[in-house]
Amino acid sequence: MAIVSVLTQEFAHAVADACSKARSTALEMGHLVVYRETDGGCVAVYPSGRRFEVRFDPTRPRESHLMVLREIASNVA
Repeated sequence: MAIVSVLTQEFAHAVADACSKARSTALEMGHLVVYRETDGGCVAVYPSGRRFEVRFDPTRPRESHLMVLREIASNVA
C-alpha cells in the first residue's frame, strides 16, 4: 500500500491562507492577535496596528500572562 502524505505544498498554502484570514478577522473584530515568529519570539498585534514583542508567563494572573518587552517599530516609510 502506498503512503500518502497530506503535508503537501497545496495543504501548507491552504493552512497559511486560513491563518492569515483568521488573523485579519480577529483584528477587524477588535481582538488582540499573538503569534510566534520564525525566530521563536512572540509578537502581539493590536487592532490599531501597533506591534509589541511579548513574553508569555503562565505563572502570572490570567489577565497579565503577556509581558510587553518592547514596541516593534513600524516599517512603513
